[in-house]
Amino acid sequence: MGIKVVPLGAGQDVGRSCVIVSIGNKNIMFDCGMHMGYHDERRFPDFSFISKTKQFTKVLDCVIITHFHLDHCGALPYFTEICGYDGPIYMTVCYKCLISISIYKYNYNSLTFMLQLIQLPTKAIVPILLEDYRKIVVDRKGETNFFTPQMIKDCMKKVIPVALHQTIDVDDELSIKPYYAGHVLGAAMFYCKVGEESVVYTGDYNMTPDRHLGSAWIDAVNPTLLITETTYATTIRDSKRGRERDFLKRVHECVEKGGKVLIPVFALGRVQELCILIDTYWEQMGLSVPIYFSEGLAEKANFYYKLFIGWTNQKIKQTFVKRNMFDFKHIKPFDRMLVDAPGPMVLFATPGMLHAGASLEVFKKWAPSELNMTIIPGYCVVGTVGNKLLSNASGPQMVEIDKKTTLEVKCKIHNLSFSAHADAKGIMQLIKMSQPKNVLLVHGEKEKMRFLSDKISKDFNIPCYFPANGVTVNIESSKSIPIDISLKLLKRQISEYSRESATAFEYNSNLKDEDTDSLEQETKKSRSPIVSVPIQGIMVSKGYQNIKLLDPSEASKELSINNVQLNFILYWKLVQEVKDCIDVLYLELCRWLVGATIERIDQNKILVKSSISIEYEKPQQQFTIKWTNKEEYLSEHILSIIQNLFPK
Repeated sequence: MGIKVVPLGAGQDVGRSCVIVSIGNKNIMFDCGMHMGYHDERRFPDFSFISKTKQFTKVLDCVIITHFHLDHCGALPYFTEICGYDGPIYMTVCYKCLISISIYKYNYNSLTFMLQLIQLPTKAIVPILLEDYRKIVVDRKGETNFFTPQMIKDCMKKVIPVALHQTIDVDDELSIKPYYAGHVLGAAMFYCKVGEESVVYTGDYNMTPDRHLGSAWIDAVNPTLLITETTYATTIRDSKRGRERDFLKRVHECVEKGGKVLIPVFALGRVQELCILIDTYWEQMGLSVPIYFSEGLAEKANFYYKLFIGWTNQKIKQTFVKRNMFDFKHIKPFDRMLVDAPGPMVLFATPGMLHAGASLEVFKKWAPSELNMTIIPGYCVVGTVGNKLLSNASGPQMVEIDKKTTLEVKCKIHNLSFSAHADAKGIMQLIKMSQPKNVLLVHGEKEKMRFLSDKISKDFNIPCYFPANGVTVNIESSKSIPIDISLKLLKRQISEYSRESATAFEYNSNLKDEDTDSLEQETKKSRSPIVSVPIQGIMVSKGYQNIKLLDPSEASKELSINNVQLNFILYWKLVQEVKDCIDVLYLELCRWLVGATIERIDQNKILVKSSISIEYEKPQQQFTIKWTNKEEYLSEHILSIIQNLFPK
């Protein structure tokens, strides 16, 4: 059984994550995202690769969404409601959530909706982000060929929840199991297994714990293939404390000079990390400069983090009862009327790549002033305003906002990485943790992937791939393993096999009836050369190298351990009394066990090769047969003779 992988998105690119994996006859879609750098049909994956006739439900066995970021789930309503996929969709569930009376103050009137939220972090947050983005694209920009609010609702009804570390059987052959990814609330890596073959798909993950989430973790599942993100394939981040000091220093210096600081973020994730950091700093320093969230962002974020406290790190859980880290003292909701207000301020605004929304609108207002500053704490995909700014952040620049707008940027631009993606060290750590046989890289830039691929192949001595979108990679999962067989074992096994095969043939050929092959045909079969001989021995391996198959005596010596003998006993009760049954059996054994030593110990006992004992107990009308594991082949033939002589 082989494995085939083809990225429909995120192949040598960041954005539009969508990877099709075929394990045997099972087809899985991992993630179904949109590309934030495109505003035409290229924003969605090319689903025609799956089925030219749009038979997506027939072709795919399931869709798995790893987390709620739009580059991983943004195309899902389009795929289900416009393209017509109607099969299983899996997202994470959380049962260890805080259920508080405070949830009622957020005007979520539907009790059903609240109960769904309590259980489903990814399923709960996905529709909120999808609707926010739909409003930007359709309502504000007037784009068509996009999904509607009703399509989002209908899509989410098809989602099946799955808990961390819970094994779900999609069908009789395919099973899936999620592991904690640490990237955002509800983010999970998925282990999928079909038969003896398995795949781990990481989605986005973080191997470093932060102020509000733990680090990614997975068992040593030894998958056939690990598919890992490589956003920071060649980056090894400096000290986290150093980055935090740098961030706080730059923000403080800017507002001290009367400037405004814009920090583009996504609604959930790094923004909570940075808000905890800056709120604590403001408290310690006694600063009064206002800090704002985008409109509605603070309320939603606080609500979700209270609800899904079970997904946060241990410190947040332990202190939550005494103090909610997400009840910020110095951060308030932002009113758009304040965008032109005089004086310094700090604003966290969505989205994080400056491709639309409040962050882009505020940036256009504040960018022309040298007093102001924009700090981009995360990754920005090619095509977004954020990416254009970072490509030339050293000084003033002209930036194309859209086809109709070009903006002169004079404000300071800084990229201080607080991204929740694993760096190169973290990626290598996950490979070591999961112990895959093959690795495939997605969600990264081509040249950086190439560098990391070479390093993985060299350090772990395993194949590593990084295909482009639409390129299929075939993973050969069943490979021959060379094994050295000892000459002593080989000679003994061939000798025993030849002798016992001849004995079995001679005996069985005399039991033929009219319905079986003729003796002539059986004779022709018996005269054909032996093409294979079953070999049973002890396999000895040291560090997966120099694997040897040894005779038990050789293995004992090699490993300095004692031989263990297994003793077997079988009782064969006769249906009716047979006169002189032990004599009849003795004659049959002598007739058919050619070359074997057969001794008559007394009138009720026979010994074969000094190790197989056959005793007839007349009162019970039964044979007692005893043998050891050393004579398994011969004992099988003896049992066959007894069964044919004295059938039940």
